[in-house]
Amino acid sequence: MENFSQKVKSYVFTSLIFFLVLSGNIVVVAQKPDTKISVWNKIKPYFSPPEEFKNEFGNYRSPLQFYNGRQVKTPNDWHECREEILKQWRGMMGKWPALIKHQKIEILETTHRENFTQQKIKFYWTPNEQTTGYLLIPDGKEKMPAVITVYYEPETAIGFGKENRDFAYQLAKRGFVCLSIGTTEATEAKTYSLYYPDIENARVEPLSMLGYAAANGWYLLANLPEVDSTRIGIIGHSFGGKWAMFASCLFDKFACAVWSDPGIVFDNSRGNINYWEPWYLGYHPKPWRERGLITEQNPAEGLYPKLVAEGFDLHELHALMAPRPFLVSGGAEDPPSRWIPLNHTIAVNNLLGFENRVAMTNREEHSPNPKSNEQVYLFFEYFLKYK
Repeated sequence: MENFSQKVKSYVFTSLIFFLVLSGNIVVVAQKPDTKISVWNKIKPYFSPPEEFKNEFGNYRSPLQFYNGRQVKTPNDWHECREEILKQWRGMMGKWPALIKHQKIEILETTHRENFTQQKIKFYWTPNEQTTGYLLIPDGKEKMPAVITVYYEPETAIGFGKENRDFAYQLAKRGFVCLSIGTTEATEAKTYSLYYPDIENARVEPLSMLGYAAANGWYLLANLPEVDSTRIGIIGHSFGGKWAMFASCLFDKFACAVWSDPGIVFDNSRGNINYWEPWYLGYHPKPWRERGLITEQNPAEGLYPKLVAEGFDLHELHALMAPRPFLVSGGAEDPPSRWIPLNHTIAVNNLLGFENRVAMTNREEHSPNPKSNEQVYLFFEYFLKYK
């Protein structure tokens, strides 16, 4: 009887729709929006390594081990070990200045685009340097999730640059408040990064300083009345992917993160995974080394060669994300084999009682494409949009 009743109801409903369409009373039937479950079903495969890489840990030093060799056996042990890792890396890279928690934003211009308002703004992202960026605020009155986008300059992410890098623009249309920032002046000068207190005598590795600047951007967003401060993420591609990775790993208020093909671990054979350069982790006073791969004639200087010689690698920073979720949107620099270092963070999450916190997608090219971007947007929708 139940199946028969359902069939009758379905027939009546279909007949009613058919009648209304014929009579001209209905032109379009709205499609049901995605639910949290349907979004999860789309992104769920990204959280499982291929069989060939499951439980493979390579030669990377386990983050579930203190530097003196003691094993991490409990969540309390991990919290202690996490502090040790964070202290070690901050000690090596240089201590951040005090975070700027109460920003004074200068609005330079305001434009309404489609379903959001765009503000060109100026604010302090270091204690002695202002930057110009863009705030995209969707129409509406409820508190919204937010995402910081980072790149060589802030215009690309808002839709005025290379295709498929317009993360802020696309996310704003989907209901996310977005802050787009970039190192415009440094990019034009080909110094690319941030140097504190100045480029002649930087006391913090430039890549870490970029993370500090993004943390100040987090406070800017968190203080906006339109933003839910518990739902702020960060994304960047390539140079921006390195930036987003260091920001989210070193600053635990980011709820989640996407790193688009930055090269998530050290690799001296890849010219685009160039953490040895002076604007990343190889800072040294000018004159700088010639840009390019490390050779006997053109060696790495500064911190980077010390990190490699002492067995440090970026999987230790990845582990600082646990249990916060992150997605590696992998391309040419981050192929499926990068699951090997990522398995270490999966192990940390397992110890803490969490699953499905580490994800990776893969494409052949370095550049993002519509498919990889849709995967990114669904990831943010699942972890930030649904309360």
